[in-house]
Amino acid sequence: MLPYALLGYRTTVRTSIGATPYLLVYGTKAVVPDEVEIPSLRIIQEVELSNAKWVSKRIDKLTLIDENRMVVVCHGQFYRQRMVISFHKRVRARIFEIGQLVLKRIFPHQDEYKGKFAPNWQGAYMIRKVLSGGPLVLSVMDGTA
Repeated sequence: MLPYALLGYRTTVRTSIGATPYLLVYGTKAVVPDEVEIPSLRIIQEVELSNAKWVSKRIDKLTLIDENRMVVVCHGQFYRQRMVISFHKRVRARIFEIGQLVLKRIFPHQDEYKGKFAPNWQGAYMIRKVLSGGPLVLSVMDGTA
């Protein structure tokens, strides 16, 4: 079943690039095995071509690969910009100041993690220093770091 899964993966249009991986590598659409058994119009047209015409048509397609790849790169950049814009719509910026009280999140990979039924937050910490870029230096309520 792996060859069929790979064929499906390689011939499916990706939203992020707007093309199939097969098209980017080979410069032409993939021929699905069913198209060989039950010929489609595309297959019939290619079979009726002479070798010289087929070679010239293939060379024309190969010269357009770079142009197709540039279109895909532009589509990918535009898609990335749209994703960034939609992400920033949902993000709330928080401004912290020295002296504020905050809770510290406990993540599953930390030593303090006690399981899914334990609290996800710990302590009451005071902000001692706000660094550029967002990191905070916290201290326990008694003033130790």
